[in-house]
Amino acid sequence: MSKDYGKIFGTVLFALIIISILYLSLFKYNEKGKEEIKMINIQGNNLLSKDIYLRFSDLDEKSVYDDLTLNIIKKRIEEHPYIEKAEVKSDGRGNVDIKIREKEIYAVLLNNGEPFFLTNNFELLKIYEYTNYSDIPVISNIRVSEKLNAAKVLRNEDIIEAFKIIDAAKITDIDLAKKLSEINLKYGGEVVLTFSGVNYPIIFGRGNESKKMIYLSLIWERINKLNNDLKNTEYIDLRFANEAYIGKKENMDLI
Repeated sequence: MSKDYGKIFGTVLFALIIISILYLSLFKYNEKGKEEIKMINIQGNNLLSKDIYLRFSDLDEKSVYDDLTLNIIKKRIEEHPYIEKAEVKSDGRGNVDIKIREKEIYAVLLNNGEPFFLTNNFELLKIYEYTNYSDIPVISNIRVSEKLNAAKVLRNEDIIEAFKIIDAAKITDIDLAKKLSEINLKYGGEVVLTFSGVNYPIIFGRGNESKKMIYLSLIWERINKLNNDLKNTEYIDLRFANEAYIGKKENMDLI
């Protein structure tokens, strides 16, 4: 009889061990990726503050941390239109670091008074409140037939022309690129540029972007060395091959 009790006890004990193993395995599976999160930090942000990114992703309240995993955090952050990619890591002590890469903003596109960001991949983005940006040129007066919306890809002849001008400025002189404030595409006409700190337009035309930008840089360098007074300058015209004209109120100089 005692042997039977021993067999029953052994069987029950074995069953309890199996149940315990299964329970712990299932529990661990369900909790995979979860941990006690105490703090979330963001690195690599420029367009928006860390707090605004966290608020947009519903990650600004510690009360929601209990239901979070690293994968959920990554997914929420990457839902923001400004974010290209996010890397999420934990130090194992409750601190989560999010390293983000924002999309590269090439210009602000102005269409019927409505501004959009335009990325290097020709994607239109809504400009959110409290966005920080500077040294980004405005593209105006483009030829477009359809209504523009955020997340739309806009790649037409005018936009490509504007991008070539921006690239030429960056390659020629980074300070020149930072001062480029507007690219007026004149609805397919001759392109006119505006630079911050310069009170006259640059009639740039179309084509030969790099060559013209080099001319413009050399003109300003020469003018600065000669200490010329530009108060009477009305425009600089770069549409002529191997020549540039400085239009003045009294006369026009050939360079």
